[in-house]
Amino acid sequence: MSKGKRSSALDYRKKNRKKVYKTIFQIAFLLAVGFILFHALVDVEKYKEPDKATWTNRQGFIALSYFGVSRTGTPKLISKNQLNQQLKALKDQGYVTVSQNDILEFYNNGKGLPEKALFLSFEDGRNDSGLFAQPLLEKYNYKATFLSYANKVGNSERKFLQPSDMRKMMKTGYWEMGSNGYRLTYINIFDNNGGFIGVKDEGNLKHKEQIEYYNHYLMDFIRDSDMIPVEDRTEMEKRINQDYSLMKQIYTDKLGFVPNVYMIMHANALHKGMNRLVLDVNTKNIQELFKMHYNREGNVYNASNESLYDLTRVQPQPYWFTNHLLMKIHADTGESMKFVEGDTDRAKGWNVISGAAQFLDNRIALTSAPSDVGMLYLKNSDSYSDVQLTADFAGNVVGKQALYLRYDRKKGSYIRATLENNEIIVEQKEQGQLPERLLTRKLDDMSWKSEDLAFNKATIYSKLQTSSGGSTKDEYPTNIKNTRKIDVALQGNKLNVIIDNEPLLVNQIINSSIGAGGVALESKYNEQNKKDNIYDGVFDDVKVVAIGKDFKKQATLYNNSYEGLKKAVSIVKRSFNSTIDWVIETF
Repeated sequence: MSKGKRSSALDYRKKNRKKVYKTIFQIAFLLAVGFILFHALVDVEKYKEPDKATWTNRQGFIALSYFGVSRTGTPKLISKNQLNQQLKALKDQGYVTVSQNDILEFYNNGKGLPEKALFLSFEDGRNDSGLFAQPLLEKYNYKATFLSYANKVGNSERKFLQPSDMRKMMKTGYWEMGSNGYRLTYINIFDNNGGFIGVKDEGNLKHKEQIEYYNHYLMDFIRDSDMIPVEDRTEMEKRINQDYSLMKQIYTDKLGFVPNVYMIMHANALHKGMNRLVLDVNTKNIQELFKMHYNREGNVYNASNESLYDLTRVQPQPYWFTNHLLMKIHADTGESMKFVEGDTDRAKGWNVISGAAQFLDNRIALTSAPSDVGMLYLKNSDSYSDVQLTADFAGNVVGKQALYLRYDRKKGSYIRATLENNEIIVEQKEQGQLPERLLTRKLDDMSWKSEDLAFNKATIYSKLQTSSGGSTKDEYPTNIKNTRKIDVALQGNKLNVIIDNEPLLVNQIINSSIGAGGVALESKYNEQNKKDNIYDGVFDDVKVVAIGKDFKKQATLYNNSYEGLKKAVSIVKRSFNSTIDWVIETF
């Protein structure tokens, strides 16, 4: 055989091997997905009803509603692993889920609830929410309400669960059905340059990062570019009535009933400055069609004197670590919480000064107290004045993550490096003095996807507001994460600061009076996030070492980073997860 033919034969065999490997991977993936779907949607397990005769709580309950669940999480969807941690923590705190009928009996007939009662729900009608939440409901014997948009019920869109799936879910006893309304459509839209866009469905709304003013379909009159209504009262009422009529028709035809529970889009609108005529037509339809309405969002607790048509819930965000959720419940209810610590071996090197900390592999998630800070202090670190701290700051961009060197808690003196809203700030503080800035630098802009933006500013705006354009052109969304590599070293009276491998301060002279103190980490929310005054600082691969002359490393005081085999396994795992997520999104 000639050399050319042999080469051709080798290439042919390589191509065949690649095809075989690809086919094996695809078959394995499809089998895995098929198994999960079967487990989630077929009657594999049955919900076990609690003993309601022991329920004596007549004070109230908490309500949580997740927007959606995905395999590894997105800026808008919580990961199945994070959801598992949160549900486990709630179970460990003693929370028992209650049904829609339990809530109706509580308000209408004075029936008791469990001591710690939880109404759990999942919004938006996504099939991945049902897929990934089902095994967890089985694991903790939790019941939840699954909410859909009526115009997605029976339309065969693969992203949303369809009536046959919903009926199978209800048979297990773990699920009940609810509604978010007929559609997710925005009206009276203006961009951040004051340009009028009008009315758009969610799926047709492009360049969301440029949208500044808007409202939801049922929340107002439809208006023109001068914010003058283009419909009279009769036309407005006909339009809104039509949505509720379509809801009733679709749910009755496709499911055989109209769900008891409604969570209007958007929350916090009814009774809060809405046009009285629009409010009246909504209220009439809601009370005729549904038995209860979660009208508000932002507070987790519903007391016994609440109205069934003005209930409240909290929507935990995908970036919330477990302690963030527990901190929020504590703030709203006053109930004591046992915060999760995670890896106790990694945690024992630190003192929690304020807030709560969870140690997860190479990660420290430091949750602040509401409108206050979260702080960790490294034990015995005040014995070393010359140290270097390296870490990846990986929390949300909108928020404050900081490290302290030579932090003397009694004197209030320190060297501090803070990452806040994509800006690095380095300060020194002497005893009895105000902080002095040594460096302020806005870091390189980050990229983020328009579809990752979560709208949360719907309301009625004036013509003056819309024509003035936007105030958010230079703001980052509150749900966007980013990672910055931080390297701060302090030796004698010299300070080095390196961000993302770029030296920003080299041999910066600091005040000689700041000579003693330890190492600390800090987190705090930023006022831009008006809906959430709790913040999770995320510190990955934290390493603290004592240094000598010329910044040479000596003893390691703390090391939370992956090394060797663990680091290699972590890289492979991330790559595998990225591949699987891409396949799920693509196919």
